[in-house]
Amino acid sequence: MTDSPPADGALAGLLPLFAGATVLVLGDVMLDRYVHGEVRRISPEAPIPVLRAQARRAVLGGAANVAQNVAALGARALIAGVVGLDDAGTEIGRALAATPDITACLVATPNRPTTVKTRFVSGGHQLLRLDEEDASAIDEHTEARVIAEFEAALARADVVVLSDYAKGVLTDKVLARCTALARAAGKKVIADPKRADFTAYHGVDVLTPNEQEAARAGGVSCDDDAGAVLAGERALAQADAGAVLVTRSSKGLTLVRRGAPPVHLPTRAQAVADVSGAGDTLIAAFAIGLACGADMAEAAMLANVAAGISVGKPGTATVSHGELAAGLHRRELLALDDKVLEAGEARALREAWRGAGLRVGFTNGCFDLVHPGHVRLLGKARAACDRLIVGLNSDASVKRLKGPERPLQQEMARATVMAAIGAVDLVVLFEEDTPEQLIRALLPDLLFKGADYTIDQVVGGDIVRAAGGEVRLIDLEAGHSTTSIVRRMKTG
Repeated sequence: MTDSPPADGALAGLLPLFAGATVLVLGDVMLDRYVHGEVRRISPEAPIPVLRAQARRAVLGGAANVAQNVAALGARALIAGVVGLDDAGTEIGRALAATPDITACLVATPNRPTTVKTRFVSGGHQLLRLDEEDASAIDEHTEARVIAEFEAALARADVVVLSDYAKGVLTDKVLARCTALARAAGKKVIADPKRADFTAYHGVDVLTPNEQEAARAGGVSCDDDAGAVLAGERALAQADAGAVLVTRSSKGLTLVRRGAPPVHLPTRAQAVADVSGAGDTLIAAFAIGLACGADMAEAAMLANVAAGISVGKPGTATVSHGELAAGLHRRELLALDDKVLEAGEARALREAWRGAGLRVGFTNGCFDLVHPGHVRLLGKARAACDRLIVGLNSDASVKRLKGPERPLQQEMARATVMAAIGAVDLVVLFEEDTPEQLIRALLPDLLFKGADYTIDQVVGGDIVRAAGGEVRLIDLEAGHSTTSIVRRMKTG
């Protein structure tokens, strides 16, 4: 496993598999109500704003919002939890029944009310939130009913999500028994924790705390990457979990796993309107990714993209399958620019790859007009290493080497084309006539050149070999060269 995130193009290939995935969500089911209006004056009774209500709406919240996001993303959801025998419980039941891809496995009890959060909003800003709930632990009889519903639904699920909002449903007994049942059935378990001590989630496959929860449980700040990794490692030990995905708001995500380097993913949010429910979207996408066979890093990337879309929406919201597909496509295009780095940035990334045990290859050229010969050379080079860096002559360098009429395309155009080739992991421009200085900085494990050169003619070959690397010559495709293409263009 690498500490580099997977490409969005590869993630998009998972989307057709969503329809065959089923996620069982167990946790605190809620109803989120919103009262929207405008404020024009301060109350004469107290120094508080007077909200004139103009619109009301209600949406599924808590664990039910996780299930709603699973369905919106194109998978199937089973939702287990507790509601009261009251109007809010009935409203939740109607909302779930109206969504074909959600199957409700709820326990209705007269002993406690349905959890309801009512937000009063004006001009996009929350003025007040009213919570109506009983957050005490459910009784033994209700525990037994919840576990029975969970066990009955488990056979239909590919992965399990424990959505803990600290409202009393996920007691020690429920957590322990349902985790054991899922593990015995070979189903991965993801827990979104709310407790200060993570030992209650013993044996889950993945914990997904936010940075405040991870910091509190681990006793260490998550303000930087090192702190997030340390907090994640302590969470791993506390819960005896397989992995910890720390959600860090504007700082993105940090994935910590046993026996693998950490993965840091920058936030994918373009604009933030409301963070309500974004964690539910994230865990839903993460669970679907695992259900579709993605590894942890791939599932985390999917979750990161989905959460970035969610926070751009007001209130508790869902992200659709189409929105996620569009987000992945848009980011894939933008990611081309992310592949083009300056030498200093490239060196830092190369060191990270070295630390992850990856073999790094290097080749170089002008690549003025990319032809099939180039593509095949790059493909053969990439097949022999884990990461391929391409050194690209700058415009000034090409002009000195090829004459005043070249290059035909400016350097950033050539860099963008090169970055779009799947075999290429990184593109670095260099100003010199040869890439010797760049090779000395990067010290690749493998240096590739076309077989029209001999080993002793390859610039930088002595540097690479002295550092323990290898120079390889690749056979070229006959009949392909930029010079001949340009000649044919001129002669018609």
